[in-house]
Amino acid sequence: MEIINEIKFTMPSLSVNESTARAVVSSFLIQADPTVEELSDIRTAVSEAVTNCIVHGYRHKKGNIELTVRLLPERIAYIRIKDKGCGIKDIKQAMEPLFTTAPEEERSGLGFSVMESFMDKLSVRSIPEKGTIITMRKKLSSHGE
Repeated sequence: MEIINEIKFTMPSLSVNESTARAVVSSFLIQADPTVEELSDIRTAVSEAVTNCIVHGYRHKKGNIELTVRLLPERIAYIRIKDKGCGIKDIKQAMEPLFTTAPEEERSGLGFSVMESFMDKLSVRSIPEKGTIITMRKKLSSHGE
């Protein structure tokens, strides 16, 4: 995979860092001059992914969240969010709308659905007790399209 540019960022699994992740992704992707709507979509998907790491992956424990953002050829934004938390036993079930493992925290169970709706591609890989990797891609429009 050819990479035009890349940034890697590691942050502790604190809820305050959800906004930090959005800011890092936004600041990096500005170089590709995305539309306001594209940037908003990506920021929302990143928020959902990072929140999943904090709430579900680490479940009241602290750990690190690794964020990788790449610009690929043909104006593709690539985002990978990785945790080393509890992992997901049944990815298919976890991706069902309204399914949540944290109902006591009044979670809606729409995180993966939101990510899928705002990004062009979503991939979830997970190993129980080892962690989860969420990979998302979005093709940015060219100006004048």
